[in-house]
Amino acid sequence: MMTHAAYDCDVLVVGGGIVGLSTAYALTRTTPGTRVTVLEKESGPARHQTGRNSGVIHSGIYYPPGSLKARYAVRGAAEMVEFCAEHGIAHAVTGKLIVATERSELPRLHALVQRGRQHRLPVRELGPAQITAYEPDVRGLAAIRVGTTGVCDFPAVAARFATEVVAAGGVIRHGSEVVSVDRRPWGVAVRTADGAVVRARVLVNCAGLHSDRVARLAGDDPGMRIVPFRGEYYELTRPELVRGLVYPVPDPAFPFLGVHLTRGHDGGVHVGPNAVPALAREGYAWPVVRPRELADTLTWPGTWRIARRHWRYGAGEVRRSLSKRAFTAAVRRLLPDVTEADLRPAPAGVRAQAVLRDGSLVDDFLIREAPHTVHVLNAPSPAATASLPIGREVARRALLQARETGWKPPAVESGHCV
Repeated sequence: MMTHAAYDCDVLVVGGGIVGLSTAYALTRTTPGTRVTVLEKESGPARHQTGRNSGVIHSGIYYPPGSLKARYAVRGAAEMVEFCAEHGIAHAVTGKLIVATERSELPRLHALVQRGRQHRLPVRELGPAQITAYEPDVRGLAAIRVGTTGVCDFPAVAARFATEVVAAGGVIRHGSEVVSVDRRPWGVAVRTADGAVVRARVLVNCAGLHSDRVARLAGDDPGMRIVPFRGEYYELTRPELVRGLVYPVPDPAFPFLGVHLTRGHDGGVHVGPNAVPALAREGYAWPVVRPRELADTLTWPGTWRIARRHWRYGAGEVRRSLSKRAFTAAVRRLLPDVTEADLRPAPAGVRAQAVLRDGSLVDDFLIREAPHTVHVLNAPSPAATASLPIGREVARRALLQARETGWKPPAVESGHCV
C-alpha cells in the first residue's frame, strides 16, 4: 500500500470541460482538503462541447421520467441559474416555445405537455394567435411554452468552476494530453504526452469526445464508441426576428432536437444545429479528417447499424449541411420570413454521441465504474445544464473508491497536487 505522500493527488480528473471541472469543483466543495488535479489537453478550459453549443439551460422536458437526464436537468437548470446569479455570470430565464408546424406533430406535442407536467414544469399550451403574441414572426399550428428554459455563458461557468478549484488548492494542468494509464492495486499512474506521470488513488474520466479512448487506455471495455456528430450553426443577421428560444417538435427516435432558434445571453440569435457525421473527433468542418479516428468510427459495428437504420434521416442532415438553401428551408418552417441572406455561418460544435455495438444511440447519461476509475462515457446535451448534479454524483463515486485505498477525508488538512 502506498503512503499518502506517494500519491500526487487523491482524485485525478481527465478533461477540462464543464463536466470535468464541475466534478473537481464538487470534490473540493463536498470534502475540503481532497487533493484534486485536472488534466486538460487544450491550452484552456471548455474548448469543445462546452464552448461550442447554443448556451441553452434546458428545462428537462424532453427526457423520460426517472432518467438521469430528466432528474439532473430539472435540478441542474435551477442550480445553474443560482450559480450564474451568485457569480455574476451572464444568463437569462427566457422560457421557450416548442412549435408544431404540421398536424402529424400534434400528438408528440401533447405528449411533451404530459411529460412536462410529470416533471412539474411550468408548461402552457398555445394556439396560433398566442404563438405570435410571444414570437410575432414565428408560425405554427400549436405550441407549448416552457417557462424554466434559459440561456447562459457556459464557458464562463466552466472558467468559474476552475477558479474555485484552484482557490481550494486543486491544480489544473492545461496542455496535458493523457497517453497512457497504468492501473495498479493501489490506484492509477497516468502519463501525459510531455512525459509527466501523475499518481492518484482514483481516476475520473471526463474526456468527452475521447472518453471511450481513455477508458480503453485504462484497460476497460466501455461497450460503446463515441461517434462524433457535427452540429452546424448559422447566426441570424436580423436578430429582431426572434425574441427568445423557438424549437421544433423533436423526433423521439433521435437524440437531436432539430434546427432551432436561440437568442443568446449576448442578444445574438443562433440558428441550428443540424447533425452530420464528423470525420474526426474534433471535426468542426468537412475538410477536417483524421484517418485513425475515422477508422475507429468505421470499424465499430454500431456505426454501420445506425447508418442502415437511419440513412434517410442522415441523408437529409447532410443535404442541409451542403446546401444553404436546404438549411434555410428547414428554418422557414418556423420562421417563414427568413432568407438565405439572413443566415451567416457561425462556429460549429461536435456532439460526443455514445453508440452501442447494436447501433443504439445511448440516450441517457452513462457513468460506469471500474477499479480505481469512474468513466463518464455519455454526457452530451443537456450535460452543461446538468453539470452541477452530474459533478456531485461523479465526485461521490470517486470518493467512495478513494476510501477503498485507505484514504480518509481530511479534517483540517489542506494542500494540493503537484
